[in-house]
Amino acid sequence: MIEDTPTDDDAVATGADETTLDPWGSSTVDDYRSLFAEFGIESFDEVLPEVPDPHYLMRRGVIFGHRDYRRVAQAMRDGDPFAVLSGFMPTGDPHIGHKLVFDEIIWHQEQGGDAYALIADLEAHSARGLSWAEIDEHARDYLLSLLALGFDPEEGDLYRQSTNRELQDLAFELGSNARFAEFESIYGFDGETSVSHMQSVVTQIADILYPQLAEPKPTVVPVGPDQDPHMRLARDVAARTRFFKTSEAYASVEFDGDERPLVADAYANRDEYADDPETPRCVEAAAWLKSAYGQTGARDRAVTKLENAGKEPLRPRTRFFARQATDEAFAALVEAVEGDKRVYDGHVDAFDLSLDEADDLAQRVEMETGGFGFVAPSSLYHRFMTGLTGGKMSSSVPASHISLLDDPEDGYDKVKSAATGGRDTAAEQRELGGKADECPVYELYAYLLAGDDDEFATEVYDECVGGERLCGDCKKQAATLMREFLKDHQEKRAEVKDLLADLDMDVETERTGDGLVPAEE
Repeated sequence: MIEDTPTDDDAVATGADETTLDPWGSSTVDDYRSLFAEFGIESFDEVLPEVPDPHYLMRRGVIFGHRDYRRVAQAMRDGDPFAVLSGFMPTGDPHIGHKLVFDEIIWHQEQGGDAYALIADLEAHSARGLSWAEIDEHARDYLLSLLALGFDPEEGDLYRQSTNRELQDLAFELGSNARFAEFESIYGFDGETSVSHMQSVVTQIADILYPQLAEPKPTVVPVGPDQDPHMRLARDVAARTRFFKTSEAYASVEFDGDERPLVADAYANRDEYADDPETPRCVEAAAWLKSAYGQTGARDRAVTKLENAGKEPLRPRTRFFARQATDEAFAALVEAVEGDKRVYDGHVDAFDLSLDEADDLAQRVEMETGGFGFVAPSSLYHRFMTGLTGGKMSSSVPASHISLLDDPEDGYDKVKSAATGGRDTAAEQRELGGKADECPVYELYAYLLAGDDDEFATEVYDECVGGERLCGDCKKQAATLMREFLKDHQEKRAEVKDLLADLDMDVETERTGDGLVPAEE
């Protein structure tokens, strides 16, 4: 979740030797499509038509993937509550890569979402070894840029991890559902990893779920793909805190995910085999599955379970499992389920509720009996920006990135000196066209300089690949636009200084322990 400032060892780029997703390491992605299969990230193109008035980063494919964003888009369309949150580790100046996330937070706020932005100072201190004085300086710069770009602090929530007691209390509770074995497998933690670093991970899980503390609601976290390990762990931990789990069922026995569709098909075809199609028997369904499906592990397991159930009727129902429910909560659920139901030791079967109705009921009972009722958090994933010099963008190589604090003339010069996707000669460029898809300068147009003007971004692309646009003029135009952007942004930063001073937020901290800055792991 935390957008870090890249360094030599943790830089980001569009090219890579292999797919790795390390929140604190050198995460790079060569083929973004590989993330769909490897990590279960879904293509954003599939959900884009469901998004009202999508942001230009969505329209241009800069936002390329998501997890479970449909529920956020649905809430947006229906005018229901939803939230957006992302965080920033203040380890250096905010730069144009961070602006992607600033823009995503602000856009969701403008669409009616409850917006949260946080300074991950605990992580910066524990995982990066920054002193509190350094953190304070960088935190102020991040907040000024966020406000200058349009974040509304009266309608949103800004906080620091270290001063948010509610967040820390939530992290403590959530830590009961996180295991060191997970930290080993997900992050590679070992016996040399500091306890504070591990604690910062639990704090990030709490950050992700924090917008739901008062009221469960769909929540989206915009991040780079390197932060996906935090999202996967947060979704797992959120599920473990739930009092109840719901699923579709067909008999008193429980069928696994790959068995359930087979049993559902057997029920749908009951007219073919049941003596009485109104009450098909499990043993009849088992015989039908044997004849209708070839031998697979899932089929064999389903057949065995159905045979063991014997003459029990095969009947669809919705099942509530008592996952972490107290006796009080389980009793309240039994009382709340209306209509035909069966109560077992540890679960309840309801015959008159859909799965969606069951989910809503389980959440309501959980909240009424002291639970959180968290909705699994969603996420958006944007592409990494290429360094202006080509390859990696690194904060230790000033020419490779543009800080939002750079002097506008320096920004102009950096763009003018940037690598391009152009050909070796002007003649070759006119004949073959430029390689806009491999050009850091074109990225600047698509990600930033074209703003909301899709026609302009398309014009630059088409002229480049068509050979009409030469790199010298293209860079000069981009450099001029960058100078204008930095000048305008820094003027707005100056205008919001008083606004920052008036916020109910500690920009400067008085903490001891700078002499105990952790050693680099």
